[in-house]
Amino acid sequence: MSKKIDFNKSLVEMNADDLKARIREDEMRLKKLTFAHAITPLENPMSIRSLRRDIARMKTELKKRELAG
Repeated sequence: MSKKIDFNKSLVEMNADDLKARIREDEMRLKKLTFAHAITPLENPMSIRSLRRDIARMKTELKKRELAG
């Protein structure tokens, strides 16, 4: 749980442009991971799930900022 809390704290410190750039970068990484997993199984397939959840957390933080101000 501490990893998730630290991740959320780091998101609060980022500005909106950095957050958008990070989302785009991680989405590209997710596409590459899923493609690589389709060809040959990954050593740790749970990394796909954790990356997908991190992207969702970033999008949630971005949406929260858009609605707030």
